[in-house]
Amino acid sequence: MSVCESILSLSPYQGGKPISELQRELGLDQVVKLASNENPLGPGPKALEAIQLASSEISRYPDGNGFELKRAIAAHLSVTADGITLGNGSNDILELVARAYVCQAKDEVVFSQFAFVVYPLVTQALGATAIVTPANGFGHDLDAMLASITDNTKLIFVANPNNPTGTLLSDDAIYAFLSKVPSSVIVVLDQAYFEYLEVTDNAITWLAEFDNLIITRTFSKAYGLAGLRVGYSISNSEIADYLNRIRQPFNVNHIAQSAATAAITDEAFLVRSVIANKNGLLQLSLGFERLGLSYIPSHANFIAVKVADADTTYQKLLEKGFIVRPVEMKGYLRVSVGTRNENEAFLDALKSVL
Repeated sequence: MSVCESILSLSPYQGGKPISELQRELGLDQVVKLASNENPLGPGPKALEAIQLASSEISRYPDGNGFELKRAIAAHLSVTADGITLGNGSNDILELVARAYVCQAKDEVVFSQFAFVVYPLVTQALGATAIVTPANGFGHDLDAMLASITDNTKLIFVANPNNPTGTLLSDDAIYAFLSKVPSSVIVVLDQAYFEYLEVTDNAITWLAEFDNLIITRTFSKAYGLAGLRVGYSISNSEIADYLNRIRQPFNVNHIAQSAATAAITDEAFLVRSVIANKNGLLQLSLGFERLGLSYIPSHANFIAVKVADADTTYQKLLEKGFIVRPVEMKGYLRVSVGTRNENEAFLDALKSVL
């Protein structure tokens, strides 16, 4: 039995270690997970209410077109619903885009060093050619990405804010970049952490100017619905039509659609989440400074901290019941923002293992 050659050297995506797994391994009662950029507040009250109501209907298939959720997103962003594509998390959308526009081994996908791990995964899974441009201060070097474009370039991924570094490109820089990318090349602007920025949503207005732009967002972070897996993209209607042709018909389940439809209207909870995150980033940053550790200033809901021996520190933190995330940058650990008490307990544990 043979399998596609591109799959043979592909390693599965590794999420943050589950709490239950660490409890089983080490026999721990209390575990704090700061590894997967989840919302420490959990889901909001409107989402929880919607989940309870929707649970009585789980014997039925979900709306394959996601009408109500698309309508809610469209109203929230002041866009038309025919440009929205729903995904089983935004990862699902990233794969759909790659499948739609990357067709041959010679086709090139451009992304930055130290960017989201899913970009190389979907590229390799399709047997395409990955073009990885060197990072600039742990962030995207847009000039290097432009210089890497060839006649074979089909797709460019830009994460903003970037994961796992938390770095941020200015709107002016991204707009200038889009203006120089050939219209034949699809650009995915991955904005999974957009809600934490508290800025004007300029990217949405660019869709009218750039037919090759796709914006992806998620309900997993600021809205606290990571376990339900709901993401979406906004693009022109032609791109959305292509993505929907290859999308699984029921890729977003009924409870997830109901929860997300309610969550996007819960402005009070979103404000609470953003404030809690801002305070948490400050708490962790000051804690790292007290410990004499350098870190990458973050615009997301996590922060990357530099330690002398990342692997050893990671293992020692696990033994104390704290799950963080080893990342590609040598000597760094990525730490998700937790509750105030979780952050403080983590900083105490980090101090004790260094």
